[in-house]
Amino acid sequence: MPIVQLDEQLIDQIAAGEVVERPASVVKELVENAIDAGATRIEIATAGGGKTLLRVTDDGCGIPRDELRLAVRRHCTSKLAAGLDGIATLGFRGEALPSIGSVARLLLRSRAEGASEAHEVEIRDGECDGPRPTALSRGTVVEVRDLFQSVPARLKFLKSDRAETSAITDVVRRLALAEPEIRFELSGPDRSTTVFESARTMGERIGQIVSEEFAENAITLDAEREEVRLSGLAGLPTFSRGNSLQQYLFVNGRPVRDKMLVSALRGGYADVMAKDRHPVAVLFLTLDPTLVDVNVHPAKADVRFRDPGLVRGLIVGALRQAFAESGLRASSEGTAGLMARMRANAESVQPAPRRFDGFAPGGFSAPRQADYDPGASPFRPFSPSATETLERPAQEDTAPTGLSAPSGFDEDLHPVPDGPPMRMAPTGPQQPVRKAAEDYPLGAARAQLHGNYIVAETDKGLVLVDQHAAHERLVYEALKTAIHGRALPSQGLLIPEIIDLTEDDAERLAEHAESLEQLGLTVERFGPAAVAVRATPAILGQTDIARLVRDLADELAEFGTADTVSSRIDHVAATIACHGSVRSGRALKLDEMNALLREMERTPGAGQCNHGRPTFIELGLADIEKLFGRR
Repeated sequence: MPIVQLDEQLIDQIAAGEVVERPASVVKELVENAIDAGATRIEIATAGGGKTLLRVTDDGCGIPRDELRLAVRRHCTSKLAAGLDGIATLGFRGEALPSIGSVARLLLRSRAEGASEAHEVEIRDGECDGPRPTALSRGTVVEVRDLFQSVPARLKFLKSDRAETSAITDVVRRLALAEPEIRFELSGPDRSTTVFESARTMGERIGQIVSEEFAENAITLDAEREEVRLSGLAGLPTFSRGNSLQQYLFVNGRPVRDKMLVSALRGGYADVMAKDRHPVAVLFLTLDPTLVDVNVHPAKADVRFRDPGLVRGLIVGALRQAFAESGLRASSEGTAGLMARMRANAESVQPAPRRFDGFAPGGFSAPRQADYDPGASPFRPFSPSATETLERPAQEDTAPTGLSAPSGFDEDLHPVPDGPPMRMAPTGPQQPVRKAAEDYPLGAARAQLHGNYIVAETDKGLVLVDQHAAHERLVYEALKTAIHGRALPSQGLLIPEIIDLTEDDAERLAEHAESLEQLGLTVERFGPAAVAVRATPAILGQTDIARLVRDLADELAEFGTADTVSSRIDHVAATIACHGSVRSGRALKLDEMNALLREMERTPGAGQCNHGRPTFIELGLADIEKLFGRR
């Protein structure tokens, strides 16, 4: 078959395949143009999931009449005055409008600032008609109809209207997060109207779009390293999700889905979150445009950094430092879930019907023994001996077998170690029962339930602690400090292991040989395309050396970092901590429970165990009062 020159219409349709993947891609390009035009109000209307109609209206600077036809021609743009090295706008390629016009009917109406009237151009079947006068008060309106009707191969691969509508909403949410001062409105017959009002602060915008619950369960980040700044909110490790859809990453205000940034975010949560869970985060990277390349793909979702190691280290380090400095914080999800389950259980348990037998001289008469059905009712007769037991102070040497704490709540029997004792306040109609010291966020231990859960009292309510999960985190942090505080001991190999690699991989490993040796892994270059491993970290024991080295090479090639060895060592430490910590079912004395609480308060990351589970749940007095109908 001879080589022929493709016609312009077919060229545009081929190029549109990279820019216009689905209706959400069209919305992204049009909204980015509106933001670049300085709009303060942007309205998006859709029908049929965007396949039938997409209309984006803005109040930006508009397009002059003489430039309307240029605006819909390929590679025509006003945004590259500083060249590709200094891109400061969201759009810059000059491909969006012509690509959309090649696969749909496009109508562009605009009125430039200071112009006496508006004009419009229309693209139909690749042909441009106009400009001609039209009615418009200000800004620009871009209307796209019958998307992909001229490209049925692309149309049949689109998802349902509901799925496409959802994808459009997600695109607008991400753009709205980056521009809190702009008002966004989503409407149409295929959706309920959604409005994101302009916000005064980024925190207010995050609350609008992600959720107020996230803002309450997040840590503020603000870190800078070598003119690269990181800001935003990162959710607590216990405030996680089953997928990564609620990870919002921005580079110079541009929403991106860069895998290096996602990997860095995951690295920051490496030892505080379960492997199958994903963090919730809104992170903004701000740096000199010359240090990042956004011209990687026409969709502009991927970026390349001049120093990816610096960016990754900033994200991982800022996250870990923020978690260490945040102190003990429990996710409100745990409290909300506990409240919901307690309410559900309370509604499902109904007391057995009891017959009223009148009043006894001293109060209510006790139900007759014949009224009790042990198989149907949870109630039992209240015997005098039981009353005497409750009134008599309990002693440790008379505690029943299997219980770790005395049954009474006398303060003399429950001292708080390393601090002033907490005294019982005088009881009265308006006086609190007990006030906990402010120095103890986790309060004072009062009892142990089922051999695993510590009940502690604070000045704000109750705290339930999982003793095994809490001690596991304490042991793990102690092990990490001991391991990474010095060069790790290595185990020399009797016969060095030679591992064949590509020449590039061998070179990368040789460049990082010094840092790897600090972790106990001794690697030397062995010919042009191989390395020799002479020692491995002793803590790893018997390990697959070849696989370890190849994983390291892959990680260095992709991210420029060598975290594989460190993560494996941390995994060993986590395993030791899990098997060496206080086991579930072990009875603890009060001083042991209090010592555990005090150590948790001093240890970074003690709010969750090595597997990402919460170590404690806080139940406030207000929550308890709600359970009893007091509020």
